[in-house]
Amino acid sequence: MTKGQSNSKVFQGQFIISNRREEIESAQHRVVEEVAARGRDEAGCFAIRLAMEEALTNAFKHGNRDHPEKTVKLDCRIDAQAVVIEIEDEGEGFDLESVPDPTTVENVEIPAGRGIMLMRAFMTDVRFFPPGNRLRMTYGP
Repeated sequence: MTKGQSNSKVFQGQFIISNRREEIESAQHRVVEEVAARGRDEAGCFAIRLAMEEALTNAFKHGNRDHPEKTVKLDCRIDAQAVVIEIEDEGEGFDLESVPDPTTVENVEIPAGRGIMLMRAFMTDVRFFPPGNRLRMTYGP
């Protein structure tokens, strides 16, 4: 399900996404389309799409544990200055401090933590909210 309001300056949208590839891709496409419509270049659109992909993958895989009946909520607010994306899963959350740092020598071969690292690398700000099943990513000031 998608709800959204768009004018030439601001887009605010809410997506309730089930764990189906076509729903996930549809939501991502719509968000990136709205981002591009507000003047972001190809590199900015790529960064936002990649961070969203990582966040949604984590929400479905780790948060909802791939449960077929659980959904993920994606809220966004997009204008010419900033893109704010919130993603919330139906899981119990997690402790961010317990996620291994994938850049340390002892964790290089462990896949855990890479998605969070990419989100932080491509977005201006990434915040997780207790109990750890909701995050807010910002691109822009």
